[in-house]
Amino acid sequence: MVGFEKERGVGVITLNRPPANSYNREFVEALGQAIKQAAEDPEVKVVIVRSSLERFFSGGADVKAFAENPPDVNMAMVRRAHEVLNSLARIPKLFIAEIAGHALGGGLEIALACDLRFAAQGEYRLGLPEVTLGLLPGTGGTQRLPRLVGWGKALELMASGQTLTPEEAHRLGIVERLYPDRDTLAQETRRFAEALARGASLAIAHIKRAVYEGLDRPLEDGLRLERELVEELFRSEDGQEGVRAFLEKRQPTFKGK
Repeated sequence: MVGFEKERGVGVITLNRPPANSYNREFVEALGQAIKQAAEDPEVKVVIVRSSLERFFSGGADVKAFAENPPDVNMAMVRRAHEVLNSLARIPKLFIAEIAGHALGGGLEIALACDLRFAAQGEYRLGLPEVTLGLLPGTGGTQRLPRLVGWGKALELMASGQTLTPEEAHRLGIVERLYPDRDTLAQETRRFAEALARGASLAIAHIKRAVYEGLDRPLEDGLRLERELVEELFRSEDGQEGVRAFLEKRQPTFKGK
């Protein structure tokens, strides 16, 4: 249902619940376990979240299960999904969503919870169309989408239920990189992840923390956090190695400490 593997410092979480990677409580628990494995493995520096299905990244929540379950059961699944997806921001590793198929509703919300989103061109859609069910995007979409595209555009998309082509999502900044096909997407996402995994993982973790925590604070508090984190890096082995390597005109050897 959700698999985890690792190679050369890169963890890969693979969604595999045919036909559409629609999620229920069992799927959410499996995703949470895969994320926990990636977070706790010291050899893993970067994580790719991808789908094994050709047509879908994820079609979102299992609507049939919603119809069969009472609201209390549905809300228990929603609360657990919040816990799982919210955990990504606190993990000091970058998570990259690799999107080559439909990412709709909760499926796009999984991608939005990742730090970066890379996509392939293709005949598929991305969006948060929950309003067409008389619902709202309930696993982070109402909060994460406006932070990427601004309040007005996010409201327009969510209130209308409009979905986007990969090209439109790229223009709006929902996905950071757009590749011509799924094979190129997979190759380039892996190449990017492996480059980061070989790099200054402690500095990358501090950059992620500065961005996520700083944006929720007043500017002066965010700048104070930035100073605290860069001081830690100045005192770190990696920080000292990076400066020495620059002066000695050689490639640095980072150890993540």
